[in-house]
Amino acid sequence: MGRFAEFVRTATTAGRLVVQPRMGFGELARMRAGLTAVRDCRATTVGTITLDSYTRVGDYASARRALREGADLNGFPLLAHGAGTVRDLLREVSSDGFPVQVRHGSPLPLDLFRVMVAAGVDATEGGPVSYCLPYGRVPLPEAADNWARCCELAAGAREPMHLETFGGCMLGQLCPPSLLVALSVLEALFFHEHGLRSISLSYAQQVHLGQDLEALAALRRLASAHLPGIDWHITLYTYMGVFPRTPIGSYRLVEDSVRLAVHSRTERLIVKTPAEARRIPAIEENAEALEFADAVARKAAADCAVTNCPPPTDTGLLAEARALIEATLELGRTVGSALVAAFARGVLDVPYCLHRDNANAARAVIDERGMLSWARAGGMPVKVRERDAECTSGLTAARLTTMLTHNERRYDREDLVGSLLRGAT
Repeated sequence: MGRFAEFVRTATTAGRLVVQPRMGFGELARMRAGLTAVRDCRATTVGTITLDSYTRVGDYASARRALREGADLNGFPLLAHGAGTVRDLLREVSSDGFPVQVRHGSPLPLDLFRVMVAAGVDATEGGPVSYCLPYGRVPLPEAADNWARCCELAAGAREPMHLETFGGCMLGQLCPPSLLVALSVLEALFFHEHGLRSISLSYAQQVHLGQDLEALAALRRLASAHLPGIDWHITLYTYMGVFPRTPIGSYRLVEDSVRLAVHSRTERLIVKTPAEARRIPAIEENAEALEFADAVARKAAADCAVTNCPPPTDTGLLAEARALIEATLELGRTVGSALVAAFARGVLDVPYCLHRDNANAARAVIDERGMLSWARAGGMPVKVRERDAECTSGLTAARLTTMLTHNERRYDREDLVGSLLRGAT
């Protein structure tokens, strides 16, 4: 077990939720200052180095030029800075008590992994599906092959890296939780197949607390069944779709993601800031969001000790996710070949994803219960309720937009109602 996983385990044993920002800056001094602020804030934190857009897509020449000319990058240009510089940065700010994860978003990250391994990076994240389908036009077989080599490189490092699946965050929204859970487990199995022994499985907060609790319970149960003897934990993401526009609405959404993490016994939470809906957050805003999340987590843990936690729904989500996993694994001798075959046959199908290797025959809706449900299954072994199937005929662009802005409107509406009530008293 590396120090990243050891830190999370120690924090969990002590009853603390580990919180982490999505933070990256182009300039070395600013990146150092950001990591230092996260390390020193009043919360149990791990650090994040998020890479810039040029580096994510392999345009290293543009990243170097931007760095040389002092252009404002939207993340850290890892290859432009080089392994030696990154190693020195980590030596300055990271430790057993503050490990750092690199977050990138690349479907073909082998060059990045070479630098990360040379620099002694503690952890990174992604996956052959979750960093391929949403982010570009790279063929899925090519991404799977590249990621297999990345995993083997990371597993063979002097200090083996921790790797987090991104499968539970596909497209950020409008993907029913059974598919998110299945993809997260399948990518974890892919990592394990290629030598990784320290893994975390992701899930992104969606639109219904009870359904999210059911999904996280299913993810934990399936991980236990499929990853025996492997060190693993669960990582939750604050909602990744359209964020509320009001500060109070944004903080309410973040607060609910923290409570979801505590109630589900999730070990690590990726925290968004209210500013993220409009621009890249400042260092201070990241630190404030982490401290806010930590305070909410402490109170939620105390509340759970004396009252019952919210109940999960019981929609058959576990059985559905298990069916997707089993149907996929039957299609190949390796997890990688099974994933490629499953998408080719539509056994796995991400709704509204336009990548050429995705069938895009499945559809999802937010139903009358406020949950994400299947409206069209395509070739997947999932159940479609009759009333949800009827929704596909009326699935206009306007209705899709309404679903995409569901949480934005819901949390901002609560803020507006609260303001009106306060004004009436």
